[in-house]
Amino acid sequence: MRKILNSLLLAAFIAVILLISRWVGQQAYSWMPAQGTAEAKQVDEIFSFLASIGTFVFLGITGVIVYSIITCRAPKGDWSHGHPARGSVKVEILWIVLPTILVLWLSFKNLSIYQQLNIQGLPPVVMHMHMVESADAATVSNDSKPVGEGIDVFAKQWAWSFRYPGNVTSTELHLPVNQPVSLALHAQDVLHGFYVPEFRLKQDMVPGRTITLTLTPERVGQYRLHDSQFSGTYFALMEANVYVESRQAYSQWLAQAASREPTIASNQAVTEYTQATKKIFNSRWQTVQPAEPSVVNYSS
Repeated sequence: MRKILNSLLLAAFIAVILLISRWVGQQAYSWMPAQGTAEAKQVDEIFSFLASIGTFVFLGITGVIVYSIITCRAPKGDWSHGHPARGSVKVEILWIVLPTILVLWLSFKNLSIYQQLNIQGLPPVVMHMHMVESADAATVSNDSKPVGEGIDVFAKQWAWSFRYPGNVTSTELHLPVNQPVSLALHAQDVLHGFYVPEFRLKQDMVPGRTITLTLTPERVGQYRLHDSQFSGTYFALMEANVYVESRQAYSQWLAQAASREPTIASNQAVTEYTQATKKIFNSRWQTVQPAEPSVVNYSS
């Protein structure tokens, strides 16, 4: 009878932590910034699943520890050693097989998402796998030429600039909503990183190599582009505004920018570098001079 009761209590405990784990996994969606692209949904699904698994493992181990502390305490004054533990082949197999299956599933899922993100210009990390293509993956034809809007993204110490169709340049990134966009990433001096938290995409930019990233914005709004790689003294200034807007608004902005004469863009890094500074002591470390400001049609 006691054995049956223990089994029922164990089953009830597992059911409760399963419900709590599922609830935490659903709450995990709200911990991240609002989803801005189609790709963000897949990334958030993985994050939610990991949060659920982590909660289940944490509560399970904590529950066992608390149960052991309450029910397996030695009587006061008993300093004798407990009985030596005996191994269980079933338990050994269980905690080897289950984590292995989980890790393999997560690896396959991550690989599948990576393949669908359609990042070109990097050495292949795996052999080609036949997977179901997402909407953004289907925007590149067999001859590897991007289809739809093509925008060049340039990063240098310490500023972003963007070149649109028609040779229109800007210090802001404008994207049409619900349309796949091909971004050609160029690092002009050192390693930089393209990162918009709401897009869930973070891609290193390697000097001398063009890396093409395809994404599909799905939420109109203003976002912030960050440099995910430390690039020197004025690294904190490596930010730019990103606007996702309707196709009509995007076309109007592009036409407006094209009508402007190119001018030198404002550059806070250059401004700070040229200002006289008072130093308490000379560290003998010279600050890298910022790159020349970009000449653009449209400046923030």
